[in-house]
Amino acid sequence: MAARTTKLRPVRELTPELEFRTIHGYRRAYRTAGSGPAILLIHGIGDNSTTWETIQSKLAQRFTVIAPDLLGHGRSDKPRADYSVAAYANGMRDLLSVLDVDKVTVVGHSLGGGVAMQFAYQFPQLVERLILVGAGGVTQDVNIALRAASLPMGSEALALLRLPMVLPALQVVGRVAGAVFGSTGLGRDIPDVLRILADLPEPTASSAFARTLRAVVDWRGQVVTMLDRCYLTQSVPVQLIWGSRDSVIPVSHARMAHAAMPGSRLEIFEGSGHFPFHDDPDRFVEVVEQFISSTEPATYDQDYLRGLLRDGRKTDEISGSIDTRVAVLDAMDHDERSAT
Repeated sequence: MAARTTKLRPVRELTPELEFRTIHGYRRAYRTAGSGPAILLIHGIGDNSTTWETIQSKLAQRFTVIAPDLLGHGRSDKPRADYSVAAYANGMRDLLSVLDVDKVTVVGHSLGGGVAMQFAYQFPQLVERLILVGAGGVTQDVNIALRAASLPMGSEALALLRLPMVLPALQVVGRVAGAVFGSTGLGRDIPDVLRILADLPEPTASSAFARTLRAVVDWRGQVVTMLDRCYLTQSVPVQLIWGSRDSVIPVSHARMAHAAMPGSRLEIFEGSGHFPFHDDPDRFVEVVEQFISSTEPATYDQDYLRGLLRDGRKTDEISGSIDTRVAVLDAMDHDERSAT
């Protein structure tokens, strides 16, 4: 993808402010800015709320934008706790309640996409719209490095990052690899991977990372799929955003999720990697703002939801090419399911 110079100019008074709230005895960090309808930004595994900084400042000119550090990440506490996707969804519900926010458009990236989908499933009355960005939880495929890290000794190897010169050496190797792979998806994703690795040497951070990873990934890949309940989003506007060269979660997952979600929209950033909002923040903000302005917020209807649950998923509502439909049906029949 050709390099594009960002034209975003964050307004000084809308620069996200770091704040803290204690919930259930644990300190939770979040960054907030702006006023208007609320947007909740949920980051991926090992990452933190600063990943959204560029787009948060821009979106805050029209919206109240809340970007939390998930428990076990960033400046939030890192206890020995439940780091499942369902637990993270509960945490988002609790934070919004404390902040007196009753309705949100939820934007989730990577693991955060899985959390966003789970949040919409558990608390549909709180969700106006759903935006999934390189989202986890579609089907099994995931980068082999994450599979390896989920092994019994894999995540413990993160302790090596605490040894002198190990992290600097990895960063040098990463920069060389980034130069070698250039504008490929892997080349684009390496700087963000190195940024995330730099936060992991601290023992509680690496422990939280391991617990989070093992809740969603094992040696075979992702352990849950949302495809079996995508039909429940029929009353919720859904926007999918993916990089065509995502090296972590293949772009084929975007097409499968789009096929399984009737009425969803799909935007693929050609040449982008796993962080399309870093590769082209201007376009990302434009897509989000256009999606919000062109859709009506979902209205919670318990009777309608009850009817969907009773009828179950209908295979004839899956769209897309024959190959995509077959892939969706195969994943529904063979992938493991969320127990929640």
